[in-house]
Amino acid sequence: MKKWTTLAAILALPATVAVAAVPYDAMPPGFEAPHIRTAPIAGVVNQQWYNYKADILEAEKELTSDLRRATDREDRWDAWDEWTVEVVDADKDYVKEMRKKGYRAGRVTVGS
Repeated sequence: MKKWTTLAAILALPATVAVAAVPYDAMPPGFEAPHIRTAPIAGVVNQQWYNYKADILEAEKELTSDLRRATDREDRWDAWDEWTVEVVDADKDYVKEMRKKGYRAGRVTVGS
């Protein structure tokens, strides 16, 4: 277990730096960003959570790189669209793995 704690601490530092480097203010007008989890499902920090965080970090690195190489508006939209797909895919994978382990993501239903 100590091995995972050490790995988490090492991964957490670059992740916070990389997140700060993503130009969210450069998001195109009208673009809907997907939700990125800030806390693990059911508060369980495990390998699936670290995999999710690593996937998000990788998507953000690719976004930054793609935006740096973009030459026009279409390139920028493509970069943001690709980032959205990767973030949504990472979330689906994370939720699927947590369901296999018996944890469910919370859902609120209003009305009948």
